[in-house]
Amino acid sequence: MTKVLIVGATGSLATEVIKTLENNPNVELTLFARNISQIKGNHSKIQGDTLKIDDLKKAIIGQDIVYVNLAGDLDIMSKNIITAMKETGVNRIIAISSIGIYEQPMKSILMPYRKLADNIEASGLIYTIIRPDWFTNGSEIDYHITQKPEPEVGGAVSRKSIADFVSKIITDSTAYQNVNVGISKM
Repeated sequence: MTKVLIVGATGSLATEVIKTLENNPNVELTLFARNISQIKGNHSKIQGDTLKIDDLKKAIIGQDIVYVNLAGDLDIMSKNIITAMKETGVNRIIAISSIGIYEQPMKSILMPYRKLADNIEASGLIYTIIRPDWFTNGSEIDYHITQKPEPEVGGAVSRKSIADFVSKIITDSTAYQNVNVGISKM
């Protein structure tokens, strides 16, 4: 049984990842959010704040994988998650960043996503950073993966596609280790 903590469990992409992972009997989910009343289902739920390391440590301890799907002050949040993971002995992280974080000049709106990626890459943890193109609500599962530093190609990708990719990494946690990938629809 693979124990997975989903940080930012109320987001639209995280919700789709949860739906996809619910179909896997070998995955046990714990959902972490500021407001767990918004979360449906019978999963373990932990209300907490990513700006508080103690909240994170309580949620991370005993997990196998931490999946991060956040917005906001990603520099501080990612540093707190990294610290909590190191202090609890959990070393596998999958994190959602954004397409365009390596373009020059970089749009200022993308700076938090770049900080998240840079912090995780420098953390010493076993990581997968996923840089999706814009999300759609499409029902197709159709995506293309590019490795950093390859140029990102394609266009908007469905949340279902991203969830499928995340699910494959969780199912085989040795896949896509220590890589930073773009995901888009071809």
